[in-house]
Amino acid sequence: MFDRLKKVLARSKSDPQGDLPPESTPALSTVSVWAGTQGFSYFHQDKEQGFLLTGQVRGKPWKLECGPSSRDYILGEELRARAELGVNGDAAVLIMNRPLKESLEKRAYAIYTDSLQTTADPSLLEEMRWLAMYEEFGWSDLVPEFWERYTVLADQREHALAWIDGNLAELLLSWPVPGPDAETPFILMLLRGKAYLRMQYVSGDIATLQHAAVIYTSACDAALGGLGTDIVL
Repeated sequence: MFDRLKKVLARSKSDPQGDLPPESTPALSTVSVWAGTQGFSYFHQDKEQGFLLTGQVRGKPWKLECGPSSRDYILGEELRARAELGVNGDAAVLIMNRPLKESLEKRAYAIYTDSLQTTADPSLLEEMRWLAMYEEFGWSDLVPEFWERYTVLADQREHALAWIDGNLAELLLSWPVPGPDAETPFILMLLRGKAYLRMQYVSGDIATLQHAAVIYTSACDAALGGLGTDIVL
């Protein structure tokens, strides 16, 4: 009994927050404090670096979570966000960093031309379907640096123009340094009235997390302003 008690006391000293590993506590505490200053709700999700943030944009709820990657092209941790915006459900617009698009296109080509490879990774089918379904658009109002780093795919040019304004484009080019570069997998998407974000993330990079939250909430706000809402009769 005394041995068990000593182990409990030793664990409490090294891990004052219970199940959290000592090395994860400072980063998670920083995220929690910052979330509170922004009016976000914070929830710790597991024994590693996972967490969930929730908030609202124009009364529409959103959530952003950090956890293990669900895609093989994202290494390490992943940031995922989702919001039910209720904007034009017919609008489909995708912003993807250009190196990721080129990599997915090469993989799709290899799958469809390699007679020995008859099936694709199910987790990539959705991304490959986007590349096949949607047309790439560009316009001169945004700076060349934006088009060098990102590609925009959409069902209609008008939907892309209505969503991606100069402010959102500038935010997408203003990542903290050091932070995500042009090679870092990144997807921001509007589909079926919802807004999604998926990107590779380095655990404990608070500046990148903060900027990703600004990008995502700004994207939600721009969608609500530019694409209106669906009216249910």
